[in-house]
Amino acid sequence: MGDNDAMAHVVSVNAGRIVPASWAGRPQQTAIAKTPVSGPVTVRRLGLEGDEIGDPRFHGGPHKAVYAYPEEDYAFWGERLARPVPIGTFAENLTTRGLDVNAAVLGEHWRIGSVLLSPAEVRTPCNTFRTWMGRRGYDASDWMRRFAAEARAGTYLRVLEEGVLQTGDEVQVVHRPDHGVTVSTMFRAFTTDHSLLPGLLDVEGLPDHAYAAARRYTAASSRPGVRR
Repeated sequence: MGDNDAMAHVVSVNAGRIVPASWAGRPQQTAIAKTPVSGPVTVRRLGLEGDEIGDPRFHGGPHKAVYAYPEEDYAFWGERLARPVPIGTFAENLTTRGLDVNAAVLGEHWRIGSVLLSPAEVRTPCNTFRTWMGRRGYDASDWMRRFAAEARAGTYLRVLEEGVLQTGDEVQVVHRPDHGVTVSTMFRAFTTDHSLLPGLLDVEGLPDHAYAAARRYTAASSRPGVRR
């Protein structure tokens, strides 16, 4: 067993350029197609150098600077979809191995190369993602429901310290908060189990919309006669 097989590490660093795409809806452009990048890659507060954002209304920003997805879940989807799903299909910037990304605690710190990252947001399936999967040859008719039901969404990361990383770098979890709220918990709170929303109020560093949704749910649940 080599060193890289014995530790959590990055197996691919991926970036994409904006291309015209009428199928992606407004603004009819996308950078969902990511390809591997060789050598060191600089990571700034808003993401990897060379990685572009097709629709900044819904993608990118400090809480969605870098998207990570585990190689192990690609194997899972390959079995479920009855055909291989190549790395990068889900448009992640970092494909990891040996790290349970969905069980990561929100707000924990990952040291990769000289970069410090923190899980801070979840990916919820959108129409562009659904259509992209269909164009790649998968059955997209029920994709959004299946993706939500499995809660294997990967995580968006904040950049706490800018720096450089590359394929093969170890992923070291150097800090973990004790609130216990995971990436999977946040994903399910926004998709299949809204009763989990109040737990997000115990987490620091989430986007404003997450706290707003948690407060709305809490307020609604406290009204007389409201059943959740």
